[in-house]
Amino acid sequence: MSCLWILALALILDALMGEPDRIWKKIPHPAVLMGAAIGWLDRSFNEGDDRVRKGTLGVLALGVIAGMVGWAIADISFGGVLEILVVAVLLAQKSLTQHVQAVADALRQSTESGREAVSLIVGRDTADMSDAAVARSAIESAAENFSDGVIAPVFWFLVAGLPGILIYKLVNTADSMIGYRTPRHEEFGKFAARLDDVLNWVPARLTAVLFVVTRRAWGAVSSIRRDAPLHRSPNAGWPEAAMACALNVALAGPRSYEGEIRDFPWVNGEGARDIGAKEVDQSVDMLWSAWLILLGITILLAVVT
Repeated sequence: MSCLWILALALILDALMGEPDRIWKKIPHPAVLMGAAIGWLDRSFNEGDDRVRKGTLGVLALGVIAGMVGWAIADISFGGVLEILVVAVLLAQKSLTQHVQAVADALRQSTESGREAVSLIVGRDTADMSDAAVARSAIESAAENFSDGVIAPVFWFLVAGLPGILIYKLVNTADSMIGYRTPRHEEFGKFAARLDDVLNWVPARLTAVLFVVTRRAWGAVSSIRRDAPLHRSPNAGWPEAAMACALNVALAGPRSYEGEIRDFPWVNGEGARDIGAKEVDQSVDMLWSAWLILLGITILLAVVT
């Protein structure tokens, strides 16, 4: 079975099944195993001198192991069935849309419910958020995580098969755990953070293109190119700016981390700022529209190649 048909079936399976709790309560999710390995690396080697080298060698070693696991699975894939299952598990379309939709549904109940729901998907302070801040946070998470959780895994699977997608997920998990500029991880997680930036460079920009196509927002291209570099991440600004322009909402702006207000610039600052559950609904619709276009392109290429 070709990698394109494997990908198409995996996209459909993920959209239908998502992350069934009854399975992952019995066996550990691959992301949990990756997180455990990175946690062990952090506890065992993030000390003393030469932390940059230790972190670099550690992430490279885990990446090699992830690649070898990918090759082994591909070698015994039972006609592609096992590959379909693994790729579907490593995609996050349904789980992402469920989490973002939960914020919209909670906001309709109360501001406090919205804050509680959005706290599950963002790392900023949520206790004093307004409805608009909750909505912005959910939409930003939708844009960034569609790039990290769907487009990037798809891209690296098409580039390098199961080894590619597993190595990407390993690096992305490492970045989320140790890739922070904190006293503990500034040096040890530096390589993981930089490698994650490299691996997401193309997918982030492809995500922006896909959002533009989804909403036929051709006139937004110049605004996206203007605002994407405003983001502190070299990649996250692209899907975020594209979604902001496509929905005509303002994203980013000042927010609080650990009790400290950080004055981040607005993305698409001329867009609507008084937003709520309706705009979060629209972002979820946009994720599914983009997913459908991705699936259609995948099937078309599978048929003609």
